[in-house]
Amino acid sequence: MTSLDQLEEGAKATLIAVDGQSTLRRRLMEMGLLPGTPLQLIRRLDLGGVLELEVRRSRLSLRHAEATHLHVIATA
Repeated sequence: MTSLDQLEEGAKATLIAVDGQSTLRRRLMEMGLLPGTPLQLIRRLDLGGVLELEVRRSRLSLRHAEATHLHVIATA
């Protein structure tokens, strides 16, 4: 298990857990980031440390600091 911010571009993973303060955790889960959800890290944007994800056929952008609260297992 690793945090989302440590994945390589293009890597696919399954979300295992969301941690952090309850307000952050709730906001991430409202965005569709629920345990068991498959996702893919599309790209990293150096400007501001932003990660672009594909989750449930939608694209999301997260800050690097938020991605550290998402724990994933890489899939093939």
